[in-house]
Amino acid sequence: MPGDPYALAREAMVEHQILARGVRDERVLAAMRGVPRHLFVPPGYERAAYDDMPLPIGSGQTISQPYIVAQMTALLEPGPRDRVLEIGAGSGYQAAILSLLCERVITIERLPEVAEVARANLARVGASNVEVHVADGTLGWPASAPYAGILVTAATPVVPEPLLAQLSDGGRLVAPVGGREIQELVRVRRQGDRLVQEPAGAVRFVPLIGEHGW
Repeated sequence: MPGDPYALAREAMVEHQILARGVRDERVLAAMRGVPRHLFVPPGYERAAYDDMPLPIGSGQTISQPYIVAQMTALLEPGPRDRVLEIGAGSGYQAAILSLLCERVITIERLPEVAEVARANLARVGASNVEVHVADGTLGWPASAPYAGILVTAATPVVPEPLLAQLSDGGRLVAPVGGREIQELVRVRRQGDRLVQEPAGAVRFVPLIGEHGW
């Protein structure tokens, strides 16, 4: 962004936190360079926005550390014509990243006050291909299914069945699965009637609350 005082910090974030840890997808790296993360954190946290850590965004929610956002996005393998569902809008940052990589992004947020913040943040950066809905994310968003990608940004004890049902053939779902404290990041691919699951490392997320979550 012209005149962006955080441009160098964002480039350093990509080089030292993301690329150095093995994320090589050029489209994902470009998106991480392109979205002004400091606009998605609460006032007073702007200088910490590009640090290697999650940050609080209010209402008991967090914005994930940059590397985790990049890793999950790369695992999702979003294509330019894909329709993607995100569970847990938070401040809107992950949806903004996806908006540069997909044709359409639908993001579900349980808390109305958090959804309003996400809408405002996404409007500030011109992410016009993102819809924010207030609902139980564990139920997905059947009205726009199926999805080529589903990204779950909160910890779930198991992958919610409604989300798997809304995944298109060949689609990918990425989610942190496990206990309330520590989870395994997994990618699930739908191959016809088969679901193939791959582990991608230990993570720690806030719990996914809903009918098919905690």
